Amino acid sequence: MGTAERVNMCQKHPRRPCKIEIKCGSRCLFMLYWRYMGNGGVTMPLAKEKAYTVQDIYDLPDGERAELLDGRIYYMSPPTHSHQRFVFNLARRIADYIDAKKGDCEVNIAPHAVFLNADDSNYVEPDVFVTCDKNKFEEKGCIGAPDWIIEIVSPGSKFMDYYRKANKYQLAGVREYWIVDYKRNFITVHSFENETTETYTLSDRIPVGIYNGDLQIDFAEL
Repeated sequence: MGTAERVNMCQKHPRRPCKIEIKCGSRCLFMLYWRYMGNGGVTMPLAKEKAYTVQDIYDLPDGERAELLDGRIYYMSPPTHSHQRFVFNLARRIADYIDAKKGDCEVNIAPHAVFLNADDSNYVEPDVFVTCDKNKFEEKGCIGAPDWIIEIVSPGSKFMDYYRKANKYQLAGVREYWIVDYKRNFITVHSFENETTETYTLSDRIPVGIYNGDLQIDFAEL
C-alpha cells in the first residue's frame, strides 16, 4: 500500500491507531498534512486571537498608527520625508486632472481613514486614494471602498501591500489598485473590475483605468 492510500485509510478511520512512514520533501509533507487535517482528521484546537475593532485604533497613543483587516491589527512605521513628498506630488497630479475635467471624484492621502466594508473590523490608511461617490464621505473618513487606491511600498509593508491588501481591496470592491515599488523600479496595476494585472517600470507613462486611459501618470515627472 502506498503512502497516499495509507493516508486515505487514516482519514476513513480517524480513531484507529495509524502509523505512516513518509519520506519526502517539505512540500509533500505539507500536502499530506493538509489532506489529512482538512478532511476529517483529528485536529488540535487553536487559541482564539483577539478581534480588534476601530475603537482600538482610536485608542492608540498619539503618534502611533495601525491598520485593521478583518479584526487583526497591523502597526505602521512612520513615513519618511521622501515618501510623503512623493505621495503629495502624486495626489496633486491626480487632483489637477480632476479639477481640469470638472470631475466629481476626490483624491485623498494618508492618514485619511478608509472603512473598507463600512464595518468596525476593517480600517486602512492608503497612501493615495480616489473616491468618486461623495456620499461615502463622513467627517471620520471614507465609508466603503474607494474607486482607486495607490500604495507606495516601504521596507516594512511589502507583504501587506502585495498580498493582504490586494486581496482585501478586491473583495471590498476597489476598482483599481496600484502598488508602486521604488526599490525594484516596478509598478503593479490591478484592474479588479476587468480582472487584469499589468506591470510597468517607473520610466513608463501609466494609463489610469478608471479614466479609460485619459489620465496617464509619468512617475519620472513626480
